[in-house]
Amino acid sequence: MRGLIILLFLAFCLYLFVNVEPQQIEQLISNETNDKVEMVNEEEQTVIQSKVQSSNTRAGLSTFIGKTADDVIENFGEPNRKDLSAYDYEWWIYNQDPENYVQIGVEKGVVVTAFTTGTVNDNLPFQIGRTYEDLDEEFSFADSVTVMYEEGSYRFQIKEEELSTRPLISVGDVFVQLYFDDVENTLSSVRYLNAETLLKQRPYELVYRGPLLEPKELSEEEWAIVEEGTAKQIIDHTNIIRNRFNLASVEWNEDTSAVAYLHSKDMKEGNYFSHTSPSAGSLSDRLMEGDVSFRYAGENIAAKYVDGIAAVEGWLNSEGHRKTMLNERFTHLGVGVYEKYYTQNFIETW
Repeated sequence: MRGLIILLFLAFCLYLFVNVEPQQIEQLISNETNDKVEMVNEEEQTVIQSKVQSSNTRAGLSTFIGKTADDVIENFGEPNRKDLSAYDYEWWIYNQDPENYVQIGVEKGVVVTAFTTGTVNDNLPFQIGRTYEDLDEEFSFADSVTVMYEEGSYRFQIKEEELSTRPLISVGDVFVQLYFDDVENTLSSVRYLNAETLLKQRPYELVYRGPLLEPKELSEEEWAIVEEGTAKQIIDHTNIIRNRFNLASVEWNEDTSAVAYLHSKDMKEGNYFSHTSPSAGSLSDRLMEGDVSFRYAGENIAAKYVDGIAAVEGWLNSEGHRKTMLNERFTHLGVGVYEKYYTQNFIETW
């Protein structure tokens, strides 16, 4: 009888402490390049990303996590624009100088996240361009990280193949996602988050004890605002990456953006993931239906990434998508975002 009681108690503890819920882990990307009559390249694959570790000293941009909006304005000035996010904070965008591109996430007057892909001078120790080996030696990237938040315990599980593209580390009480360019083996961008924001996004496989944090549910009107801002962030980020490789920026094209948006919306509502729409056809079909004049076109699509930042970094680390983003022929870009479905339509004009 005593043995039975012990077994029941152990079973209860196992149920209480180990809850597994992999949310937003399967991230999809695919690319297609074509001219008016021929599809040149098509690829579809699953990308799963993550990582982890810890240190103690906060420096550079990470020190703004927890500071006030007034502190941000004092140091950066007024933002060039403000974009609503899907995670309860508002992105303050500083894009006047692409070499010092910064996004600051402000929630209720407090900084909860920050992102940079420019060569920000005070972004120590995570300067853009540092090698993977250099940072791994300093921070010892690991395959799991535990977040203690209020009365809960949350452990993010990092898969081995993910360590080369996006390790997650902790620096004091701030969590840092390091996005690496896997081809160049260098740091491409950095995202800083407090615990609450990381737990709302849940971009990794999760084992947890306690409640799951959820961002507030957005209305249709709020989603439209998020989508518009995300599309702008994607073109900003894309041009910074193109400039990094000495390529000309692509210009925003409104008609192409409308085509891209309809495809993202169609994929979400039609519950499919493909360059070919069951109702609207191929990329060429959709561009011509949208009265877009082009001589050469390419498309990258993504789904289930936490936001546009993560989608762009995912495209950068996939051979076909990378070639599309860094194709010197393209002159214009249309971006369409519908919730967490993302479409880039590049074109070369006549």
